[in-house]
Amino acid sequence: MIRSYLLLAAVCLSSCAAPDTRHQIVVSTREQKLALIDRGNVLAIYPVSTSKFGLGDWRGSRFTPLGKMQIAEKIGDNAAPGTVFKDRRRTGEIVAPDSPGRDPIVTRILWLRGLEAQNANAFGRDIYIHGTPEERLIGTPASYGCIRMRSSDIIQLYNIVGTGAAVTVVNAPLAAAVPSLVSAHSMADTNPAPFVMR
Repeated sequence: MIRSYLLLAAVCLSSCAAPDTRHQIVVSTREQKLALIDRGNVLAIYPVSTSKFGLGDWRGSRFTPLGKMQIAEKIGDNAAPGTVFKDRRRTGEIVAPDSPGRDPIVTRILWLRGLEAQNANAFGRDIYIHGTPEERLIGTPASYGCIRMRSSDIIQLYNIVGTGAAVTVVNAPLAAAVPSLVSAHSMADTNPAPFVMR
């Protein structure tokens, strides 16, 4: 009886953690950029790659879904950069950036759950924010529906955000989706955000 209670308590502690309401992620498919926001302030802007096939959330499609989602699960704690994942499990292989002919999911996975009718299939379609070895293509639409990042960037993002963090994907400039962001100034050397991509 006591052992069952302790096991239940351990499971609850690992799965019942308070959702991350401090951070928000906004992805612009138009600009192929991701903004990390901490309590309304832009903390970082990273280049990404969304789907090369287009936007949407039809089952069986390779589109990137739009709208409001959240991080449902985080996978890859302490994995080495380039660690290959198959079905969200480590294969034991590590792939270097831009390895010819290789395009697996690597390094970290932030699995997204859709919160709207327009992205209700996202979780079942295995839509992730994840690392890619095809780093030369970051900044252009190149994925099969997921949001790809450089390994160093996804590690940084993964270490900051928690499950439950809001993720919004828009087909508009970041400045249109993030009122506090003014594109002309976000990349300026005077921007106080510590991780802003320049």
